[in-house]
Amino acid sequence: MKIYDLDEALYNKYIAPTKKDRGASIGIEIEMPVVDISGKAVDEATVLSIADRFREHFRFEITNSDDNGNVNSMTHEETGDNLSFDCSYSNLELSMGKSDDLNILHKRFLKYYNYLQELFRPFGYTLTGMGINPHYNINTNRPVPNERYRMLYHYLHSYRRYEGDIGRHFHDRPDFGTFTSASQVQLDVSHDDLIETLNVFTLLEPYKALLFANSYLPEFPDYLCARNMLWEHSMQGYNPHNIGMFTDKLHSVDELIEYIKSQSIYCTMRDGKYIDFKPVSVRDYFELEKVSGEYFDGSSYRSTTFSPECCDLQYLRTFKFEDLTFRGTIEYRSSCCQPISDVMTVAAFHTGLSIKLDELKELLDKDRVIYSHGYSPAELQDMLSKRELPKFLDRDGLRSQLEAILDIAASGLKERAKNEEHFLAPLYDRAEKLTNPAKEMLEGLEQGIPMTQFIEKYSRI
Repeated sequence: MKIYDLDEALYNKYIAPTKKDRGASIGIEIEMPVVDISGKAVDEATVLSIADRFREHFRFEITNSDDNGNVNSMTHEETGDNLSFDCSYSNLELSMGKSDDLNILHKRFLKYYNYLQELFRPFGYTLTGMGINPHYNINTNRPVPNERYRMLYHYLHSYRRYEGDIGRHFHDRPDFGTFTSASQVQLDVSHDDLIETLNVFTLLEPYKALLFANSYLPEFPDYLCARNMLWEHSMQGYNPHNIGMFTDKLHSVDELIEYIKSQSIYCTMRDGKYIDFKPVSVRDYFELEKVSGEYFDGSSYRSTTFSPECCDLQYLRTFKFEDLTFRGTIEYRSSCCQPISDVMTVAAFHTGLSIKLDELKELLDKDRVIYSHGYSPAELQDMLSKRELPKFLDRDGLRSQLEAILDIAASGLKERAKNEEHFLAPLYDRAEKLTNPAKEMLEGLEQGIPMTQFIEKYSRI
């Protein structure tokens, strides 16, 4: 594929959809750990049987099954709501079909959540609102047996081959995808606001880390939000442009396209089989004659070579905190799953702020609370993901700035006139106390409160 053809293909995939006339709809994805309260590994057969009962009760249609014939994705035809399993059968995801009203989405979520909890309860199981499955070292952490997750598991475990390639450290938990849970929201973005939205929300990431951290992992004790670090220091972060934040301010759509060209492809499909390979930038990939990779033949992995094709662009999968999608939306990916009582905070926060982009930009452009100490947004995001806040940050200033950000979000929600601003209430409390769910849990554990109490607390509506 010639360079000018690649530019056009990227423009058509990512930029052109932002020019289409669309409603201001919201898409929400909530991943939740499945936990056996007794402390045993989750039985996958039990989880699958409950998913089947859920499908029959709500009349969801089968959209995907694993290699053993088990249904692992189902969708309600009318609403577009979906139940699936993200990476493993101990990580259940509810994706809500698009709506323009957070209250409607919340009501549908609770209907599904309550029914699932009724089904799980007799088995001593529960869903809970944590970004790390509290039994991550007890569960089997096996990938869902299908092409995509088997490939991803294999690719993430290939990190030892490439440790000498880049000056970054890979952690030793390549199975992290099976036990990490996110709360993600997709919002339509207009062409005129695209670049500004990416720039402004990048500056917001350090404050988000402080508000939404909920993925403490004892193996990385400094972090209250280990989930993002796990992505960044894995094969997903082999190319830093595939993960995390935009390190430089974007000035134009042309710059954004050049950035996308610098991101890496690491998988594609041929004859119904996923092939994974050493990451190569989009810019270079389509100039290659042959690519060497591996695929699963049903019993083991085999080496193969293939030629790049234009359709391979659909397998460019990145995990930016602000990820532009082919739907003309920005997917905000950096937030952990929240306690179920606060489950709508992530969506409400981003929705309100997107309405007041100019006000948010002005606040962050003038910020001297965190952006006056010589650190980049990415460095600050990492610092504010940790338990101990940097000593150079003024605590009162942090509280005031967080509250100012929340006031802008509330103003945006009020402008929508759908009575959605009440979803922000838990965040005001966190801002006042400079706390988050992970910090609250860790402090409780150190005071002798058992983990089971937090599993139960974070599962309450």
